[in-house]
Amino acid sequence: MQIAEGVSYIGVNDHQIDYFESQFAVPNGMAYNSYVVASDKIAVMDSVEASFGDEWLAKLDATLAGRMPDYLVVHHMEPDHSANVAVFMDRYPAATVVASIGAFNMMRSYFGTAYEDRRMVVKEGDVLDLGGKHLSFIAAPLVHWPEVMFSYDEEDRLLFSADAFGKFGALDVDEPWDDEARRYYFGIVGKFGANVQKVLGKVAQLDVQAICSLHGPVLSQDLGHYLDLYQTWSSYEAEAPGVTIAYTSVYGHVRKAVELLAQRLGERGCPSVSVYDLARDDASQALADAFRRSCLVLATTTYNGGIFPAMHDFASLLADHAFQARTVGLMEGGSWMPAAAKGLRAALEPCRGLSLAESVVTVKGSLDDASLAQLDALVDELMASL
Repeated sequence: MQIAEGVSYIGVNDHQIDYFESQFAVPNGMAYNSYVVASDKIAVMDSVEASFGDEWLAKLDATLAGRMPDYLVVHHMEPDHSANVAVFMDRYPAATVVASIGAFNMMRSYFGTAYEDRRMVVKEGDVLDLGGKHLSFIAAPLVHWPEVMFSYDEEDRLLFSADAFGKFGALDVDEPWDDEARRYYFGIVGKFGANVQKVLGKVAQLDVQAICSLHGPVLSQDLGHYLDLYQTWSSYEAEAPGVTIAYTSVYGHVRKAVELLAQRLGERGCPSVSVYDLARDDASQALADAFRRSCLVLATTTYNGGIFPAMHDFASLLADHAFQARTVGLMEGGSWMPAAAKGLRAALEPCRGLSLAESVVTVKGSLDDASLAQLDALVDELMASL
């Protein structure tokens, strides 16, 4: 696939994978992207996951059409992109590897060498001259690893953005970008919003006509949409008003309370409500939707004097991914001493800027007049916050 004159896509699709990073379900696979920027000299942009080295090299050879590459640019050392660096360097002994000093330190850890005699260390503002094309480098530390660099093809106005603007899903599957990019962002990049904000400020100074990520499609239409979403996500703002409800329920009593809550929110005109059973549904989707909407309700059974395990894990995910600046409602269930709300408050303490609803719904056994009144009060508070 040609992206611009002299710029080609040589990535691969992975439909063997079931869980990305052994934690994110990817039913539509993954793409590992690599590119060739050819002018008087040739730069290959990143490699691919270890299992796809032969396919990648075959695509590279076809694109080179008899020429030899001069450079391998390594934007990011995560193994799904760097696994074939050593293979490339052995295959093309005259090539130079171009990367940040942090990336070279990681190469020594992975490959036993930092290529001191065949390397070019680059930093913010450095330019790689390919003849008719120039690649300028942009430091992007902790987006989402510390060694990350972006590069900008000045002539073609292409941004090579490492993992930023990536998504789950192989490129031979047709699916909307937003949902899987959101799940990818908040699962993988989302903790580092401040770092993303810094690099977005740098990108804003460039005339970008297309974004070439290491996962997902090349973005070349309506770039404002993608940039605006990244601005929203990295500043921890809600995309839209609405309520995400995440719950666990052992015998169904908390589930019935959650279903009634969702029903009454809908009756009151709540713009959007999504409900996740954390024992069965994809926690990464629940996490993405928690960030997507302005309000979150956590509802769980008291278990061993604390929080049901799936909810405990989800509360940890929220804290670990810097969940913040939302209205949060709590619902708890129990047969003799409901205590889950107390546990949830403790679990959410690391989350900054949360507004906890005053109305806590306590289902002792099953819904009764008291818990129904609490539920209605919680609806009032959530609707007021919208």
